[in-house]
Amino acid sequence: MERLTGLDASFLYLETDTQLLHVCALLILDPTADGGEFEYERFKAELGQRLHLIPAMTRRLHTVPFNLDHPVWVDDSKFDLDYHVRRVGLPAPGGRDQLAEITGDIAGRALDRRRPLWEMWVVEGLPGGKVAVVSKYHHAIVDGITGTNMMMHLCDIEPGVHYSPPTEIAAPEPEPNDLLLAAEAVVKFPGKLGMVGMVPQTVGILSGLVQRRRDTGSRGMALPFTAPRTPFNLAITPHRSISFVQSELADIKEIKTAFGVKVNDVVLAVVGGALRSYLELHGELPETSLVASVPVSTHDTSRHEAGTNKVSTIFARLYTDIEDPVERLLVIAQDNRGAKQEHNLIGADFLQDWAKYAPPNTFQLAARAYSSLKLAEHHPVVHNLVISNVPGPNFPMYFLGVRVSSMYPFGPVFHGAGLTATVISSNGNLDFGFIACKELVPDPSKIADAVSEVITQLLKAARETPPSET
Repeated sequence: MERLTGLDASFLYLETDTQLLHVCALLILDPTADGGEFEYERFKAELGQRLHLIPAMTRRLHTVPFNLDHPVWVDDSKFDLDYHVRRVGLPAPGGRDQLAEITGDIAGRALDRRRPLWEMWVVEGLPGGKVAVVSKYHHAIVDGITGTNMMMHLCDIEPGVHYSPPTEIAAPEPEPNDLLLAAEAVVKFPGKLGMVGMVPQTVGILSGLVQRRRDTGSRGMALPFTAPRTPFNLAITPHRSISFVQSELADIKEIKTAFGVKVNDVVLAVVGGALRSYLELHGELPETSLVASVPVSTHDTSRHEAGTNKVSTIFARLYTDIEDPVERLLVIAQDNRGAKQEHNLIGADFLQDWAKYAPPNTFQLAARAYSSLKLAEHHPVVHNLVISNVPGPNFPMYFLGVRVSSMYPFGPVFHGAGLTATVISSNGNLDFGFIACKELVPDPSKIADAVSEVITQLLKAARETPPSET
């Protein structure tokens, strides 16, 4: 038995019928790359033989009576692999649009909390004998880093690797005693008053940020609630639209080197440019810059050992009000340098420290009220979208024995921010995944198409830049 941390549990409390807080990944597999064929039953059996390496995939939630404390993870004594792994065929004509549509449909379905919080859908019928796998995990059990680490247990660096069944399978732990869980929660309740101590700490952090900006004259990171409203900054439905595009990591690194910036700066500039193009196309481009919430992993810096999600956030201006792509990139890079310094002042554990005091009932009631009343449409926009950049393996990978040709990640979307862009580097590629509320962004393929255009513009400018100017 293992208790969820406050931050992990918060993804459960904030989930509603329309705000689904799971993350997805679309893997395109090519069994023909090594002269093989795809065999569904063998593929599923290989997954089953590796599950003992990933305990999170065979555990389910157990709620504390009256939600007096965060839930606990327990072994699922009735675990059924056939429930979690599904098989579907790609609708005709079997192209990119149909794959995006079926991926969006899968992403728009809630996970069953009575079972381990994951699903894997095998989509057959892609052109060229390829196969797609749409995996779905609740954010309570993965973040960007832990999700990548989990994937590594299911991947190998050479084809055709098959695991033997474990020699010993531990018996499931007995169900926890609800009376003892409730009693423990009551005993721990006075500790919740520690939240009071967070107030002066937070005030001190904010004062330090204000003083830094006065001393340096820097604007620092963008502030929440200062973003302009766009068509995708409204209350969301459960329906999802998907788009994805692959680029070459070498092109991104060439741009980075030419202009003396970071890969993440280029990613933000590319997404910002794509969004500018999309909003111009629809006649909805705001006069002021869009603001993105950019998750930052704190796995290497957090003092907290427990928990899956170890993350903080930077609010970044995308400078969508700047037409020139190079100027946009350079200003974003300058902003990000100051934002990172402010992020260090805030500290890696700020979100985790606050989240551990999250009262389950209050959070859940507040989330439902916020959703049902569409309150996101009645206050200033917190941020326009989430942009997450996740490092992946820089070598060929074989998922359950089958070659991975591309890997597109999709994070959750939120009320008031109905679009999320997630990017992962993998084997010399940079794969962009866009997910949105379907009613707010019915045509995300236009954003994906614009990504390639912006990269081409930046690459052309990079190659025209004299070495003395870099």
